[in-house]
Amino acid sequence: MKARAADFWSGLALAALGAYIIFQASRWEYLGADGPGPGFFPLWYGIAMAGLSLGLMYTSLRNSDGEKINWSGASRAFGTWLALVAAVALLKVAGFFVCFAALTFFIIAVMYRRPWKVAAIAAVASSAAFYLIFPLALGVRLP
Repeated sequence: MKARAADFWSGLALAALGAYIIFQASRWEYLGADGPGPGFFPLWYGIAMAGLSLGLMYTSLRNSDGEKINWSGASRAFGTWLALVAAVALLKVAGFFVCFAALTFFIIAVMYRRPWKVAAIAAVASSAAFYLIFPLALGVRLP
């Protein structure tokens, strides 16, 4: 029952956050003359967050079988989240491409436990793909 109660309260908190994001994004321009405006992505992100969190709340109320929390899976999720936070924090210091490559390497090598060589190739390739697409092809400057 405790795991389901945690799902319900987590869903409620995420639904409130989703509603706040929707409210804030609705104040921004949705579509402009050049295409999607600054409110486009946050609005749809908030809608998805609110919808999925309501689904989590519904399933937690419907299935109250006393399921246990999988702490090994939770620790892996928290590790990935901390790696993302570190990458964002170092973004201005190291730059987008280095941080994205390091994050990709960490997720593949540590979280998925793949060989370091595979992780390094994937990290360099994905970072190079971002460079080819955004700065070269689209002319968009990344941090």
